[in-house]
Amino acid sequence: MRQLTIYLCRHGDTAWSAERRLAGRTDLPLIEVGERNARQLGERLRDVSFDRVCASPLARARRTAELAGLGALAASDERLLEMDFGRYDGLTVEEIRRERPGWTYLRDGCPGGEGPLELGARADALLAELENLEGNVALFAHSVILRVLAARFLGMPPQNGRLFMLSPGALCILGYDRVDDSRAIAAWNERGHLIAPGRDG
Repeated sequence: MRQLTIYLCRHGDTAWSAERRLAGRTDLPLIEVGERNARQLGERLRDVSFDRVCASPLARARRTAELAGLGALAASDERLLEMDFGRYDGLTVEEIRRERPGWTYLRDGCPGGEGPLELGARADALLAELENLEGNVALFAHSVILRVLAARFLGMPPQNGRLFMLSPGALCILGYDRVDDSRAIAAWNERGHLIAPGRDG
């Protein structure tokens, strides 16, 4: 019997990635390294046949799906939008903590934006739609919403998404462990496909 396997694909780098700026609903394009990493992600996924592909409506996620070779299959899904950081969008965590020491988005939420419960509700709605499917599903989206999706897939509260590091261009795989009869993480923050220019392999 085929089981559902979910491939979580984080978009490639934007101009704000290296600066660690919160890019929620700001519709940033991929930069050159982000486009290269999206193509490399496509190479990693080349031999996988997908029964369903969804992408966040934001350009950086849609472009990653396109460069990975799955753009024509990707349905736009607003549940995959990145966390709405409200008035914190575009700031770094360090800048925010000058005003709110110890602040984290998945514990404290964002003024004028979303908190963890709103993200959890979006993740739950999408997972409820996917749970009766079999085969492979690819989701192209963003760091925070994908981490919350993983937490909810495992039955954890959405705040536990903070426990999962997720880098630009990385791949994560959620599946079912028949031995333990349980949902499980098969791979997390996989980046072996991200080959730097000039590097062999």
